[in-house]
Amino acid sequence: MAPSPVGMIERRFAELNEARTRAFVPYITAGHPDVSRTIALIHGLQDAGADVIELGLPFSDPMADGPIIQASSQQALEQGMSFDGLLDLVSRAKPRVPIVLFSYLNPVIAAGYDALTRASQAGISGVLITDLPVGADPDREAWFGAGPLAYIRLVAPTTPQARMKEIAEHGSGFVYLISRLGVTGVRDDMPAELPSTVQRLRSSTTLPVCVGFGVSRPEQAAAVARIADGVVVGSAIVRAAGQSVEQAVSLASSLRAAIDAA
Repeated sequence: MAPSPVGMIERRFAELNEARTRAFVPYITAGHPDVSRTIALIHGLQDAGADVIELGLPFSDPMADGPIIQASSQQALEQGMSFDGLLDLVSRAKPRVPIVLFSYLNPVIAAGYDALTRASQAGISGVLITDLPVGADPDREAWFGAGPLAYIRLVAPTTPQARMKEIAEHGSGFVYLISRLGVTGVRDDMPAELPSTVQRLRSSTTLPVCVGFGVSRPEQAAAVARIADGVVVGSAIVRAAGQSVEQAVSLASSLRAAIDAA
């Protein structure tokens, strides 16, 4: 029997823990640069050592995204990418690693009451909603929590520890710790307080902790890998993908090597 979507993510982190290495979690935008190259990116990234792939659903008002991901979303929207288009893309890609649907709330609501079931049937393992804080809409949160996908929750670096615990208790799969306030994007340095923030979150949950926002170079990935269970890289991968699939995969390989060497 195939593992459940939640189980696929849990199993992968258990395997990584046993191997004493950390997860590499690249982000790409569905439909960027186009559908065929998104599928090629999924294949190339998993071959380069991605453990989980975050697949962003383009949205017209991406408040949390920086200019690189905003531009990729706009390009994908102009080519007609939609929720159903993303599901079709994943079905065609037949990924070997867990795929996490990364989305704002409105497009998922607009996709209908069966959106999560259809996503699971297409081959998606988890969902991360950027703009649904714990307590904001209990009924909607319950819908995500009771659905067939792992429900990945976001934690900000300024979140008090009690709130961290509450957020993690309403999630599954792993917890995504935002390394810094602001929007996504490439950064030159990592916050000095990041190790203590990771430690606070670790003491609040038994779920794996993945860190993203601003990680773009191998040395940064290695630094995060030394303190967290996973490293999320978004804007740098999307920027490289805008040049070519090969550049994105080459960057992914260098990030994977740095994580393994950390």
